[in-house]
Amino acid sequence: MKLILRSLLKLKPTSKVILAVLLICLVVRLLPYFAPIRAADIAQNQLAMQFSDRNGLPLGTLLTRDQEHTSVVPLNQVSPQFIHAILAAEDGSFYHHGALDMKAIIRASKEAIHAKRIVSGASTITMQLARMLDPVPRSFSGKLSEIWLAWRLAAGMNKDEILTAYINRLPMGGNIYGVEAAAQTYFSIPASELNLAQASLLAAIPNNPTYFNPYEHWERLKQRQKYVLNRMVQEKYISGANATRTHTEKVVFQSRQGGIIAAPHFLFWLANQFDKPQTEQNSPIRTTINRPLQQFVEAQVQQVISSLAANNVHDAAALVIDKHTGEVLAYVGSPDYFNEAKLGRNDGVQALRQPGSTLKPFVYELALEKGLIRPNSILADVPAHYAIPGAKLYSPTDYTERFLGPVRVRIALANSLNVPAIKVLEKVGVETFLERLHQLGFEHLNQTPEHYGLGLTLGSGEVSLWELARAYLTIARQGEAIPLVSTFSNSPIPTDAMNRVSTNSSLFNPTIWQLITNILSDSYARATAFGVDSVLNLPFPVAVKTGTSSNFRDTWTVGFTTDYTVATWIGNFNGEPMRQVSGVTGAAPLWNRIMLHLHEHQEPADFPSPEGLVQLPVCAISGLRPTPDCTSVVQEYFYPEDKSNYEREHQFNLPPEYDEWLAKQQQSNFTSASLRILSPHHGDLFLVYPGEQTQQKLEFKLAGNKSAPVEWWLNGEKLDTNSANSLFWNLRPGKWTLEARSGEMNDKVSFQVELANIKPTRRGFSISNN
Repeated sequence: MKLILRSLLKLKPTSKVILAVLLICLVVRLLPYFAPIRAADIAQNQLAMQFSDRNGLPLGTLLTRDQEHTSVVPLNQVSPQFIHAILAAEDGSFYHHGALDMKAIIRASKEAIHAKRIVSGASTITMQLARMLDPVPRSFSGKLSEIWLAWRLAAGMNKDEILTAYINRLPMGGNIYGVEAAAQTYFSIPASELNLAQASLLAAIPNNPTYFNPYEHWERLKQRQKYVLNRMVQEKYISGANATRTHTEKVVFQSRQGGIIAAPHFLFWLANQFDKPQTEQNSPIRTTINRPLQQFVEAQVQQVISSLAANNVHDAAALVIDKHTGEVLAYVGSPDYFNEAKLGRNDGVQALRQPGSTLKPFVYELALEKGLIRPNSILADVPAHYAIPGAKLYSPTDYTERFLGPVRVRIALANSLNVPAIKVLEKVGVETFLERLHQLGFEHLNQTPEHYGLGLTLGSGEVSLWELARAYLTIARQGEAIPLVSTFSNSPIPTDAMNRVSTNSSLFNPTIWQLITNILSDSYARATAFGVDSVLNLPFPVAVKTGTSSNFRDTWTVGFTTDYTVATWIGNFNGEPMRQVSGVTGAAPLWNRIMLHLHEHQEPADFPSPEGLVQLPVCAISGLRPTPDCTSVVQEYFYPEDKSNYEREHQFNLPPEYDEWLAKQQQSNFTSASLRILSPHHGDLFLVYPGEQTQQKLEFKLAGNKSAPVEWWLNGEKLDTNSANSLFWNLRPGKWTLEARSGEMNDKVSFQVELANIKPTRRGFSISNN
C-alpha cells in the first residue's frame, strides 16, 4: 500500500488530474450498483387492461401488449388468506429478518451437509424479488449478484413495499403474473375475495408454475397445496382441522382461456394500439364489440373450418362493421386463439395476404370516374397476352376458365372476369390505381407500380382483411371514407384509431359508387360465373365480391347491406394451398351465415338507385337498343348524354381483337344474330406462285355455326357451295371483294392476291394491313 501511495505522489500534476477524473468516472459508473432501490424505481408500468363489450359485458382482462397477464393491486386489496399462504410457503419469518435469513441459511447448510444434497432453500422473498427483477444464472456469481440486489431492495423499501412488489410479479402459470391476474383468470374474482382454498392453491403455483399447472397436473398441485396448508398451521395462521377441511374442498378453475371470454385477437390488437402503458384502469375499456355477435361469429368460424377440413383448410378470419358508424362489432382472427399447435395466435384480420379479385370494384369505379369507360360500355373478354419483363408471357384466364367475348361492364365486374379488369387497368394506369388504393387505406401496398404491374387488379399485392373491410365500407357509404372505430369516447383512444383515413373525407362522385353497389348486388348479372342460387344470393339486398388468390391459397368474401359490412377470409396460416376451394366455396359460406344472422329479425333497406342515371332496355349481348332478333333484353344504366347514341346505334361491329375468340365459338348467341367473316381479313394480301394456282387454296370462313342459309358472293358473283360456314377457293391474282349474305344480314371484306416472282421454301404466308 505504501508503494502505491509513493507512486501516486510521484505522479506529475497532469497525471494526477487524469487519474482523479478516471476515479470519479469509475465511482459514478458504480454508484447505481450501491444505491438503495426505492418502490418507485421498480414500479410496474405495463399493466393489465380490462375490456368490456359495447353493452358492458366483460370480454377479458389483464391483457398487455406483450401478451402477458399482469395486474397490480395494493397490499390492502389482497385477501389476508393469500398473504398468509404465500408467507407461510415461501418465507415464514419475512417480517423478522433483513434481506437474508441467516437462520434459514444455517439450517439449509446443515441439511445439505447431512443429506449430501440440497434439501431446502434459503431464499427470502426479498431475494426472490431480486431474481424476478434481474434473472441471473444459477451459479455462485449469480447468487452473489442476487444477494447484493436484495440488500439494495431492503435498503430502499420497507417490508410492505417489498411484499407488494413480490405478489404482483409472482409467476402464476403460463403468461399470468401476479395474484390479482391469477384470481381474475382462474376464478373471475378480485384477489380481495379469495377464500382459503383458492388462496392456498394459488400460493402453491409460484414454486414451479409448469410443474404445478392446474390444468395438466392437478394432483401435483393438490400435494403442494397440502404443504402450503401445513406451513400455515405451523405459522399459526389456521388450525389443523381447518387445513384438513380446506384440502378436501372442491375448487373449480375456469377454462384455460386465461380470463378471456371473447375476441382474444381483438383485445391483444387493441392493447397494442395505445400510446402509453396503462398505469391504472379504474373501469374496463368499453369497446365497440357486441359480445353475443362475437361469440356467434367465433362459433361459425369453427364450424365452417370443420366442414372444409377435407379440403386442407385450417384457418379463417372474419370482421363485422356497423355501416352507419364504422364500429367494429365482431373480430375473429383464427378458429382458436388458444391452440398454439395450430398457430391460433396468428391474427387473420391483420395478416397480409393476396386479395385475389376483391380489388376489382375499385379499378372499375376509378375508370368510370375518369370517363375511361361508361356504365354501358362493352368490354372484350377474349384471350389476351402480355409480355412481362423477366417473366413468362402472361395470358390471364377467367374464374370459369373460358371467355365470354363482348360483355357489358356490369357483367365483367359481377362475374369477376379477369381480362376485362386488366384492360380497364390498362386504361387507368397502375400508378393512378395504386394512388387510389392508398386513398382507400391500403397502406401495405407500399411497393412501386412496376412491382405490381397489371396484376394489381387481380391481387398481386398483399392486403389485410381489416383494410378490405374498411375499403368496402367506403363503397357502402357511397364514397364517404370513415375510420373503423374500436372503442367509445369514454375510453382511451388508440393511436391507430384513425386508421390513416381522413374522417368524413369523400372519395369523389357518390353516383359512381352507387352504380358499383348496384352491380355488386345484381344476382342475375353474376349468374354466369356463380349461378342464380349461390351462397352469395340472400333474401334481401346485399352487395358482395369474392376473391381467390393464386393456387387457392386465400379465399375472400366481402360484402355489405345498408346496415353492415362483413369481410371473411379462409386459408392456411402456414401458406399451404387449399384443395380447389374458391371464394364462393370457402369464405362465402361463412359470410352467408353471418349476414343471415345479422338480419334475422329485420331486413335491410334497399340500396339507392344511381342518382342522375337513366335505365334503358338493351340487348344482353351487344348492349345496344334491342332489335327484333335480340334473344335477351335487360335494363342497363346510361349517362343522360349517352342516350342519343343509344337511339342512333343499331349494329355492333366487333373489332379484330375478337377474331381468336370468335373462331372458337361453336354455338354463340352473339353470332346467331350477326354475320361475320373470320377469314380472310379485310385488307389481306396473298401471294400465289406460278404453276400452283390449283394447289393453293384460301378458306372463306364465318364465325360460329350458322343454321340459316348463307350465300357467298365474290366480286358480285354468287359462288356455288353446299357449306354455310366455310368453303375453300383456289387463289387467283386480282383484287377481290368477298361478301356473305344471310337474310337481312351481311358482312363484306376486301383482299388482294398477287403473283409471286420467287417461290419460297415454305408456302402459305400472308401480309395483313390490320
